[in-house]
Amino acid sequence: MSKRTDTANVMAAPMPNAMSHTWVVLILALLLGSQAVTTDLYLPALPSLTEGFTASLSQAQLTLTALLLAFGLSQLVWGPMSDRYGRRPVLLWGMGAYTLASVGCALAPSMHLLIVWRTLQGVAMGAAVMAARAVVRDLYAPVDGARVMSQALTGLGMIACACAPLGGLLTDHWGWRSALMVLAVFGAMTWSLLALQFKETLVQANPHALQVQGLVTAWKEILRNPTFRAYCALSSCSYLGLFTFLAASSFVFVRQFGLSKTHYGLLMMSMSFSYIVGTFICRRLLLRMSVQRCVALASCCTLTGGISLTALAYAGHNQTWYGPWAVMVPVYLFMLAHGVHQPCGQSGAVAPFPHRAGTASALNGFLMMLGAFFMGAWLGANLDQPVFVLAHGMLLWSGCITLLAWTWVRRLPLPNP
Repeated sequence: MSKRTDTANVMAAPMPNAMSHTWVVLILALLLGSQAVTTDLYLPALPSLTEGFTASLSQAQLTLTALLLAFGLSQLVWGPMSDRYGRRPVLLWGMGAYTLASVGCALAPSMHLLIVWRTLQGVAMGAAVMAARAVVRDLYAPVDGARVMSQALTGLGMIACACAPLGGLLTDHWGWRSALMVLAVFGAMTWSLLALQFKETLVQANPHALQVQGLVTAWKEILRNPTFRAYCALSSCSYLGLFTFLAASSFVFVRQFGLSKTHYGLLMMSMSFSYIVGTFICRRLLLRMSVQRCVALASCCTLTGGISLTALAYAGHNQTWYGPWAVMVPVYLFMLAHGVHQPCGQSGAVAPFPHRAGTASALNGFLMMLGAFFMGAWLGANLDQPVFVLAHGMLLWSGCITLLAWTWVRRLPLPNP
């Protein structure tokens, strides 16, 4: 047997105290789903809490962008910490802090304190999402990791399906604070599951992971890697397209179209269902073709969604036939492809660094959230015409994804285990 085959078998072999595959996927879905819960449950409440605090639109957007910036920055610390001390302690501390911050959000007496608690919530959430990506690299070879990530993201989609309708229903009947309190319940349940079922996946800790000089050297090495840059750019652009929709959608559907928050939540659920279908398609495609071809094929769907959304906005704005369907049908196309780009992009970015998976995952997450912060600031300043802001933003990211998929990513196969 060749050395390469031996290495592949070692990477695929379970650890002595390994969790079953079902537990791994369930825990990954909850950890990755913490991001969807924190944003999707909250979005239907955003117009109500803005009015309740008599706050400006820019302040309302800051409750989202501050969370995302803190989420991105914190991963730069959580990642090396998990490489040094292991995934389990980082996850337990992170989800514990997330639960406490969620209680603070629900009880916040002012917009300023809500922003503070949302920022702390973002810091804690960084531990969950970063560690989830690192766990995939700990346990699986790159291509297998993409399939497992796709399964976990299917679970994330199912969580997202429930979040938006639940957030709308709670906000309509019991106010926006009830929607935020559910985040604390989710955090406590996830923490309990981690404490009872999660087994450490880091085979060998890196005692030098937190040394500043070594950390800077690791960041430079990761950033210089063309595979990391290509797949990080892919996952970031795909997420920024989703973020653009999430940040603008409540103002489009609730304020401009006059839909109820419950109706808006149902539309968000349908979007999440489209994403779930995309993750299933991803797994089927990966059985038949390379990651690069899979991404390139999905980008055709991405570009079609971005172009049709913009074309319908210009053709039908202020026309009687123009309505929520003209926004959602193109978004469904984008989300189908998003279900392919995210598992391939996230697993591909971490693939070259089996011994620095936490640090690479953290850097990927930081760059993704840094882009979301600036995009959120732009959206907050331009939401006077939310339909056009949404269309222009998603067209931009659709074009970037397609360009990446057909050029840079296409030339870079994932490394062997």
